[in-house]
Amino acid sequence: MEKVFPIIETSRLILREVTTEDATEMFTYLSDKDVVKPMGLVPCQTVKDVWDEIKWYKSIFEEDTGIRWGITLKDSGEVIGSCGFLNRQSKHYRAEVGYELSKEYWGKGIASEALEAVVKYGYNHFQLERIEALIEPSNLASQKLVEKQGFKREGLLRRYEFTCGKFDDLYMYSIIKEEINFL
Repeated sequence: MEKVFPIIETSRLILREVTTEDATEMFTYLSDKDVVKPMGLVPCQTVKDVWDEIKWYKSIFEEDTGIRWGITLKDSGEVIGSCGFLNRQSKHYRAEVGYELSKEYWGKGIASEALEAVVKYGYNHFQLERIEALIEPSNLASQKLVEKQGFKREGLLRRYEFTCGKFDDLYMYSIIKEEINFL
């Protein structure tokens, strides 16, 4: 039996599964170095590169190691980013959360709205106890975003990832179920 991809609705957004038909819209932000650099990705050069990202979203959902929703605006249906879980460890009731948003929509509270909905989904549907966010020290906007949601910085993971030809330090943030005030 095939799993049904859940849809999340907020006041301004619909979070849904992305398909290859969304690749052109996704290319807009996945080809932007300012958007993908904090994710440790090289900007997409072609729409075909975006298909690999979509394939990855599909694989983590099918393998039950994560889920990535496309962030769409209710009024237009346009995919302007994504948010979801990766590295889900159901045995340990934890997952890592990640997100990105088209630069055009930065500073409008959209990432915060999507992140809150995804975190709530994780606690209510996956019975998560802990949600983690790994953030580059230079990414102050992302740190501010998770702190606003109640995440706490636990420490610095030195040379934690090797991306784009270099080692990156990452801050480990987390939020525990009992700390959530919007469930």
